[in-house]
Amino acid sequence: MGIESIVVFLIVGAIAGWLAGLIVSGFGFGLIGNIVVGIVGAFIAGALFPYLGISIGSGILAAIIHSTIGAIILLMLIRIVKSA
Repeated sequence: MGIESIVVFLIVGAIAGWLAGLIVSGFGFGLIGNIVVGIVGAFIAGALFPYLGISIGSGILAAIIHSTIGAIILLMLIRIVKSA
């Protein structure tokens, strides 16, 4: 994995985390928080989507959508656990 791949990975994670934060709670979580939420969301969606038979496609936009959906799932689960 080259440095360019890592930079793209971090940018996609930051965008996905920021979008998920806006959708779920109305604000982001700062740069590091957005990156962490986006990357964990990507792992969640990467594990869940193939199991459900969902395929979004390939490319940067598909990666951002994929990671954002996973991050939304993560934030909703955190919200449910916090309220319980």
